[in-house]
Amino acid sequence: MPFISKDWRSPGELWVKTDIGWEKKKVLENCKAIKLEESSDEESMMDSSTAEQTIQPYCQITINCTREIAGFNKLDEVVKKLDFHSAVKDVRRFNYICALLDLLIGQRMTDLSGCAQKILLAMLEEVACYVTESHHNPRGFRRLLSKLRAVSAAERSACWGGPLGSQMLRDQHSNKINKIFNIAEQMQICEQDSQPHFLQLPEECIREIILRLSDHTDLISSAKSCDTMANIVNEQRIWRELTKFHFTPDQIELVLSKGDFNGDWKLVFSALKRAYGICEERQYAEMLSLCKYCRCLFWRSLGHPCIADQSPEFRARIQEAGGLTPPSPVPPSAFLKFFSL
Repeated sequence: MPFISKDWRSPGELWVKTDIGWEKKKVLENCKAIKLEESSDEESMMDSSTAEQTIQPYCQITINCTREIAGFNKLDEVVKKLDFHSAVKDVRRFNYICALLDLLIGQRMTDLSGCAQKILLAMLEEVACYVTESHHNPRGFRRLLSKLRAVSAAERSACWGGPLGSQMLRDQHSNKINKIFNIAEQMQICEQDSQPHFLQLPEECIREIILRLSDHTDLISSAKSCDTMANIVNEQRIWRELTKFHFTPDQIELVLSKGDFNGDWKLVFSALKRAYGICEERQYAEMLSLCKYCRCLFWRSLGHPCIADQSPEFRARIQEAGGLTPPSPVPPSAFLKFFSL
């Protein structure tokens, strides 16, 4: 005999028709709330640092799927809730977004779902527009373009099978790719009229700027530009500070004890890089973090409404168990593991 009661099933999600397709209503409402908060902060507060503290884009995710928790994460929803659109225009998060795009394109873009491809191309277009307007990091953008051209050429020359999705969706993606290429072709980096120019600065100022670089490839490239840059980059202090930034004192002492480097810190850095590799966490000024209590992804500088801060009882239990655990940094490669791509 059937058991008559209230239907246990969920009523489902509400979807809204937009210019780019169907989107979940709750995701759109979350994005609108972020945009309204940004606009109100810009109007009422001139201090950008204070305004950023009030905007907290975050996203709850499913880490482990079990019989009790049968869920998965959708890339498009996470990207919107974390406000990647604004993150592209933030100089601190730009390299992180580019690294994500680099990994996505490298995983054969045509093998991704249609929704994932749409998100990928939308972010690429945003990067293209930002680099064209600001002239920030054109080298990273050109690297993404070269990968995108290689993937597009491989797709056209494929003998078997084809990309996922309908013909209309593939045509939209092709138009988006052509638009990105057109934006790149129109990009021209012109010399600024402002004075003084970089090489006209005192040598002490140039040295302090070089000391802020965390990528050894940037140092090598800048040394090839002119004799002044080469002389500064070849100084031992530059490579000593870079070595101390990327590696721990114990690692440095161990490598120094095994070899005779004659005080050449560039050789020491190369030996440490071969032995331990470059820590991915130190390559980005801003990264995503994962809260172990809320299971939320968030930008470290913006924070998120944590249950440990909102519930005194929960916080007291954590203190009894050994204290609060700091959030875990999420490099781009770890971020993509949350999705079934």
